[in-house]
Formats: sequence, C-alpha cells, structure tokens
Amino acid sequence: MSITPPLIDDGSMDVHIDDGVATVRFGHHKSNALPGVLLRTMAATIESTSRRDDVRVIVLRSEGQGAFCAGASFDELIAIADPAAGKEFFLGFARVILSMIGAPVPVVTAVQGKVVGGGVGLVAASDYCIAVEKASLKLSELAIGIGPFVVGPVIERKIGPGPFGAMALDADWRDAAWAERHGLYAEVVADAAALDAAVALRAQSIAAANPEATRGIKRALWRGTEHWEKLLDERAATSGELVLSEFTRAAITKFKTS
Repeated sequence: MSITPPLIDDGSMDVHIDDGVATVRFGHHKSNALPGVLLRTMAATIESTSRRDDVRVIVLRSEGQGAFCAGASFDELIAIADPAAGKEFFLGFARVILSMIGAPVPVVTAVQGKVVGGGVGLVAASDYCIAVEKASLKLSELAIGIGPFVVGPVIERKIGPGPFGAMALDADWRDAAWAERHGLYAEVVADAAALDAAVALRAQSIAAANPEATRGIKRALWRGTEHWEKLLDERAATSGELVLSEFTRAAITKFKTS
C-alpha cells in the first residue's frame, strides 16, 4: 500500500507499506538536502506511520544513487533573518530526531551515498543503519561557522564523546569503515544492489519478530533521552543565534559560490 502525504513545494516524501514494513523515502534535487518544509513533513510522516497498527518497522531511504543527505538547505540558512527564525529552522532537525527515537517501532536506514551535517543525525537516530562502501560522512557545521549542536546529542550517544568530538572539530570526511567501526553503521555492503538486499532482509526479519520484543528493545535503546525535547530546543536556539553572525554569513556565502 502506498501513501502520498500532502504535496510539498521543495522536496518529496512518500510512504509505502508492505507486510509490516513501511518505507519512508525523501528526496530533494540538491543532493537530498533538507529544507524546513521537508523536515516538518518527515517528522510528521515518521510519527504517524510508526503508530499504525500495520507497521512493525520503518525503513528510511532517500531518492537516487547519489548522496544520502546533504544536510541543511544553504538557501534557507542564508535567508534566516532573526534568532526566532533560526531556532525554528534548526528545530526541524530536532523534530525529526525525536520522531525517530520516539517511534515505537525500530527504524532501519539505508545509506546509498555520502552523508553531510544533519544527515549524520538521521543516521545516528536510526536503530539499525546499513550503508554502501562509498557512503563516507562528515559534520560540516564548524566549517560554516556554526556547530553540530542539535544533532550532537544523538551522534555522541551512538559513538561516544571522543569520536564525536573529532568529527565536530575537524569537519573532515570519515569513510564507511570508520562509521561501521564506531557504530554509526551496523553493516557496510558493496553496492546499491547489495544494499537493497540487506535492507529488505533486515526489515523483513524485524517485521516477522515478536512485536512486543522489538518494541521493548526500541524503548531500551533510547532510555534516558526523555529530556531531549528540552535539550534540543536549547541547542536549536544556540544554532539559531550563531547562524546570524557575520562569520557564519560570510562562510555560507563563500561556500555557496565556491
């Protein structure tokens, strides 16, 4: 069964449900970047889909064979005019993370290409993530004058403070082997065909398992994050102020024109 959420102006989102597996797929013409409207739609879609009686596992994917996710929309970042608007934009990432970790069913994410910035937060908020060998990833926030404040808690929880600190401060690429070694990726496969097969196998296995057990595992995985709504609200406010600094404005403009 396919479900098409309301059309959105900037990006795409669709849901397909088959035998307990709900595939949520997002897309954007700029390397699957995440503008605010797409973030809001994604959070609402994951929230509503995860609570359907006929869904036992969610598979999160993005369109195409290029980048999995390029992170925040630079067009929207440069257009932010005041701290309130900045906070609201970054809350978009917070809401997606909260929808993923708060979903009562496991979220399996398929990563077919590179992952940047906020996209790393999606990977870390997954309960199980499978990626191809070419799926390197980096936190680019510091390079444009801000920091991975909103996605930071979920990444740090997944890989620990040492590796997270390294990612946050050097803003350089990590390969898929590094991500698997540190727990961001549960599996790394050779190519797109192998990815499709591995994701289907894992999702079907979870969907066929005792639903009470899988839901219990999900709760246990994210126990201790009950305060994150407040924490991520504070982090979004921090990012919303930083994005207005002259340093950040100049860095984003330079990045867009390079």
